[in-house]
Amino acid sequence: MAQGILLSAEAEIDFMIHGVFSYNFFGNKVWITTTHMCMLIILLVLFVFGFFARRAMLKATEVPTGFQNVVELIVEMLDKMVDSTMGKNGKNFRNYIGTIFIFILISNISGLFGLRPPTADYGVTLPLGLMTFTLIHVNKFRYQKVSGVIKGLCDPWPFWAPINMIGDIAVPISLSLRLFANVLSGTVMMALVYGLLSKVALFWPAVLHVYFDMFSGAIQTYVFCMLTMTYISDAMTTE
Repeated sequence: MAQGILLSAEAEIDFMIHGVFSYNFFGNKVWITTTHMCMLIILLVLFVFGFFARRAMLKATEVPTGFQNVVELIVEMLDKMVDSTMGKNGKNFRNYIGTIFIFILISNISGLFGLRPPTADYGVTLPLGLMTFTLIHVNKFRYQKVSGVIKGLCDPWPFWAPINMIGDIAVPISLSLRLFANVLSGTVMMALVYGLLSKVALFWPAVLHVYFDMFSGAIQTYVFCMLTMTYISDAMTTE
């Protein structure tokens, strides 16, 4: 009986990445997947929002009203989050943190609108982790210089350097895997609910969407950005 249920549900449960269409690129077959399409939709939404936000700010009044209120609220909240975590160095990273925060948040909650969250694809979260990794080490060499970096690798003893190097390399992997695994788990759970319980999944799955898409998505966005700011701040410490 259980086997029959699993087999019958297998055709309905779908949380995988699929190819939409393909094209030849220098003799190689390249696929455009559901991740690419969902990312394109999200980027278009963000582009439209940015266009109207810029338009509203160009016509900004001293007493904000309407859409200007929304834009200023978002900017103030993001700036406050960055400044409270990074202190005086936060001003230089407001744009970066604000950008990845909005992108990751919209990606995480896109499941509410019938999209497969792009952050449920490791090919999306890994580049985000690598960008943070690059910023960490650019600022580490900028503020600590080569001597400070070498000293940090050899802390507390020189033979500890390989372990410290592994710890540095693990940063982008842990950042990207944490985000990817949490979003993918929510995607899988909702697919199982709709696939196995499709006949009774009428209204109550909305509660699960609130948790897996909104609550968990917002938490993972905050965690990713908070860890990014913490790692960069530590890299800029010269003592």
